[in-house]
Amino acid sequence: MAGISVGTSMLGIQHAYSYRQTAEPPPVIQGFEDTGNEQAIEKTWRPVSNRKVRVGLIGYGACKFASAFGFQDHPNVEVVAVSDLIPERCAELAKVTNCKKTYPSLEALIKDDTIEAVFIATDAPSHAQNCIDALNHGKHVACAVPAVWGSLDDAYRLHETVKKTGLKYMMFETSMFHEDLYAMRQLYKAGKLGEIVYSEGEYYHYFGTPIDSFNGWRIGLPPQFYPTHSNAYHLCVTDESFIEVSCLGLPSIVDHLKPKNNKYNNPFGTEVANFRASLGGMSRMVVSWDTPGFGAEAGRIRGTKGSFYNRYEGLEKDLPDVSRPPLPTSVGAGGHGGSHGRLTDEFITAILEDRKPLIDIHMSLNLSVAGIIAHQSALKNGEWMKIPQFKT
Repeated sequence: MAGISVGTSMLGIQHAYSYRQTAEPPPVIQGFEDTGNEQAIEKTWRPVSNRKVRVGLIGYGACKFASAFGFQDHPNVEVVAVSDLIPERCAELAKVTNCKKTYPSLEALIKDDTIEAVFIATDAPSHAQNCIDALNHGKHVACAVPAVWGSLDDAYRLHETVKKTGLKYMMFETSMFHEDLYAMRQLYKAGKLGEIVYSEGEYYHYFGTPIDSFNGWRIGLPPQFYPTHSNAYHLCVTDESFIEVSCLGLPSIVDHLKPKNNKYNNPFGTEVANFRASLGGMSRMVVSWDTPGFGAEAGRIRGTKGSFYNRYEGLEKDLPDVSRPPLPTSVGAGGHGGSHGRLTDEFITAILEDRKPLIDIHMSLNLSVAGIIAHQSALKNGEWMKIPQFKT
């Protein structure tokens, strides 16, 4: 039996808060912990070009994501403009990214013809339309998760816009560059897991009280509208899609997750989805908002040649290198399990090399749309439902 371990820090990344040494540590949202730069144990990063991509950053709300992914620190990026609807936030974003130019809205920023690419970190319900608008103004687009918000029409429109424009689109799914998931992916691609029989993924994020957000979009949100961190533990490993789902929801005792108290008429605080994948395997994916305790974006996978949970255990030997891509010394690995910097580097490198990003439009939509149908299934008491497919 062969075995490789990816380190003791991996599972603790989502289970513990990491604070700088201050008298009063600032509050940290579950899952957003900064795990620091890991250059001491990583391979050496080498640039593919000396060119700088001119980038605009959009959205500086509760999560402050526009600055959290290290665009301003990347040697192949020039942050030329930033935007937020709230002037004070826009000014703060400009300051922390050392950017001179600001715009009062996304609509104004994307008219700037000097900008090649944008990172969109606006409210989730606006993601699809914001991305469509930016693509139609000639910008490559990176976007926070999920790609779409409860709307199949938006999914089809976004897909067609990417196809029509021929521009790069990448959803910043953080689980892709978790240490464990990336190892699973490398092992699967090398044939060391065999055919996938079963996978599990969990996204636990306690919302005892909702996080303040634009137009209150987080209040009462259906768990499976935000499914990508868990679904990644199958789809980002194999590049498959889920083709059908039966999902059950559990009524919540939390006030804002009761249907009368949220605009989604959503009754569920936890939704458990059972999926069938396109190559035949099965998967159980859980998203839960109302179960207190540790936060998690975690998973495990089993195949006909081997399994992975913390480490590889199976029949295969001569295992491949499963370490994550290196980063420029100026770019921190960042939050969500050290994924932030790697997502930015992947997006920028895809532009410079004129290739498809790792999390392209098809993977992004397959990760997101499966949750839309899962929630519909939960509202129908677990009825099996077909999931629309997005393919190259």
